Amino acid sequence: MVKLVKWVTREFVHVDRTACPWLIKKFIDSQAEFIFVPTEKIEEIAEAQGAIPFDAPGVKLGHRDGKCSFETIIEEYKLTDPVLHELAKIVHSADTRDTALAPEGIGLSATMTGARFNVSDDFEAVEKAGYVYDALYSYCKVKMLRQKHNDELVKMNRKQQSEFLRKKMIEGK
Repeated sequence: MVKLVKWVTREFVHVDRTACPWLIKKFIDSQAEFIFVPTEKIEEIAEAQGAIPFDAPGVKLGHRDGKCSFETIIEEYKLTDPVLHELAKIVHSADTRDTALAPEGIGLSATMTGARFNVSDDFEAVEKAGYVYDALYSYCKVKMLRQKHNDELVKMNRKQQSEFLRKKMIEGK
């Protein structure tokens, strides 16, 4: 894990600006500090504080080539976890409204829209959104395990399936 410390993005977080901090903390920089500022202050703050800008117009870790910032960060940091790539489809869908890619994105977008009205600031929004992304990561992992072990699962009742999947999640298989 790389230690980069400060990251800066636009204030008034929503999907990408809650997903990216989760991604950064979990897979890139566990000590990351986030700064939320008006769009026009991104460059100034990045330079003054040595912060890495993300999910803002014109920055390297922003939207590009049809990808949302979450996907760009995965690409730039060469993150290869297949579960993370599955989660990226949901984040992309929610952030770009491309519901054909992952219909779950509709729910994520609705959740993050509502969440903004249940927090006092961007820091609290990012902190509380962490649970949502942890849950979606587990959902993606279970989804992939179901596909991989479908032949075995069809022979089991729901309780057996649940126990089987939980064991596979713990094993990482």
